[in-house]
Amino acid sequence: MINRWLSRLGTFFLYLVSLLPFWFLYLVADLLFVILYHLIHYRKAVVRENLRNSFPEKPDEERLTIEKKYFKYMADLMVETIKSVSIPADDVLKRMVCTNPELMEHYFSQGKSIIAAAGHYCNWEMATLSFGFLTNERRIIIYKPQTNEVFTDFFNKTRSRFGATMVSMRQTLRKMIEYKNELSFTVLAADQTPTPADANYFTAFLNQPTAVFLGVEKLTKVRDCVVIFYRIDLVKRGYYTYTFVPLVENPAQTKPYEITEIHVKYLESLIKEKPEYWLWSHRRWKIKPPVGH
Repeated sequence: MINRWLSRLGTFFLYLVSLLPFWFLYLVADLLFVILYHLIHYRKAVVRENLRNSFPEKPDEERLTIEKKYFKYMADLMVETIKSVSIPADDVLKRMVCTNPELMEHYFSQGKSIIAAAGHYCNWEMATLSFGFLTNERRIIIYKPQTNEVFTDFFNKTRSRFGATMVSMRQTLRKMIEYKNELSFTVLAADQTPTPADANYFTAFLNQPTAVFLGVEKLTKVRDCVVIFYRIDLVKRGYYTYTFVPLVENPAQTKPYEITEIHVKYLESLIKEKPEYWLWSHRRWKIKPPVGH
């Protein structure tokens, strides 16, 4: 009970902080970068190892530059995520602009639902808010529940306040069947680390054998959806564009794991282009392939 009240107090504090203006929050981010990177060295060893294993061909100086840029951006991402708790609709539309929204209606007009593969790249949280303004069809965001139910509910309310339907990973298949007669736009993070029990497929990703979440491929086959990738690009501090990139239009014609390989390779190319915007502090490679794989 005490932990629950402390969590509620924490969410109330986040809400109050979210009311602060962007210019002040970016001052906080500048300070946060110094604290995280130079003082407490937050997960610096994890980031450094991930970059070294992903880019062994790059000299140490270049990887160090990427590392610093990553921590600088991560501080911005933290305050922007908090700001998303109360950010008004017009601010979302101004700061997260879709370059080709007509693609969504193009597929809907053909009676096709859409699965959008995403990565933990740039500001994925603000992007989920913007989806609420793109269409009147059902918008679904697949989420991975946190261990803290209070914070899970808090952030789900934040992500869905512009019309999205939040669906837990555990309920995804059931909900997709429930909505089978509706056109829908479903978004899920395709670079999630699967649980050890679900780590059934490994692929080469950023120079390492990587356990891959198969949710995109499974859902696509169940619903016969078009697969796209939503690419987010940073324009300037606090301002982004995102673009829908078609990947697979006829999933029934694909081979097993082909869809998975396509969206994984696209994300890899995006990361290689501007690596500082991916989530390097995550222990992405903690699950190892079986011996002989």
